Amino acid sequence: MRLASAVLILGIALGTAVAAQAQIPPPDGERQLRDPGSKQTLKHELKDAAIRLPLAMLLGTALALRPRRKGTPPRNLAVIETQVILAVVGAVVMLVVGASLARAFGIVGVAGLIRYRSKINDPKDAVVMLSALAVGLAAGSGLYGLSAFSTAFLAVALGIIESFEPRVREFDLVVKLNGKTAELRPKIEEVLRRYGCEFEVRTVSEEEVAYAVTAPYAIKTDRAAKALIALEPGGKGAVEWKEIAKKDKK
Repeated sequence: MRLASAVLILGIALGTAVAAQAQIPPPDGERQLRDPGSKQTLKHELKDAAIRLPLAMLLGTALALRPRRKGTPPRNLAVIETQVILAVVGAVVMLVVGASLARAFGIVGVAGLIRYRSKINDPKDAVVMLSALAVGLAAGSGLYGLSAFSTAFLAVALGIIESFEPRVREFDLVVKLNGKTAELRPKIEEVLRRYGCEFEVRTVSEEEVAYAVTAPYAIKTDRAAKALIALEPGGKGAVEWKEIAKKDKK
């Protein structure tokens, strides 16, 4: 996912949408309302933001959490969260643009300057960058109330959304049970399930079995290790839990 491409497409769409309206001069009262720094402008910005951003988030949530048809693959939590926040970002950008053709094409110009090439593992990281661009455009356009309210709203929204993410730890697990590992493999996996782990078999032999394990954050690996070793009647075996640091993930 390229951030530049996303912003470029968004900017072109916005420019097309407001082109006709931007040619019509606003009435005197509306022109006064748009003067940066006036109290009326600030109240107008906050009122619009307080209505439109929660509505955009509600509608984005309804789309992201739409019923899943049978047989379709499970949805990625990070993608669902990204879809919700993107709806809010779209509302912020539209509030920034308003009926200004110059601002719409300004977004296109800013997008042309962005060259983000680093690999992004979490889609939310990309949408947070887009959020930063949106509130930066608001601040740079003199929409101070909108930029402050949008930043606070997005921060709260991200905090609420991320609070639903399960906290997990990832391990490379190797189990050796005195030459009976292959025989006891079903019981090994039963123990892992009992401790709430999800796992994938990496290697299997008579001597050992290796797993990639995703475990609850609060798991006590020493207790799990004792339960695994106890599967061998003589209690002779070895269990190695090697936690994978986030920076080591590819």
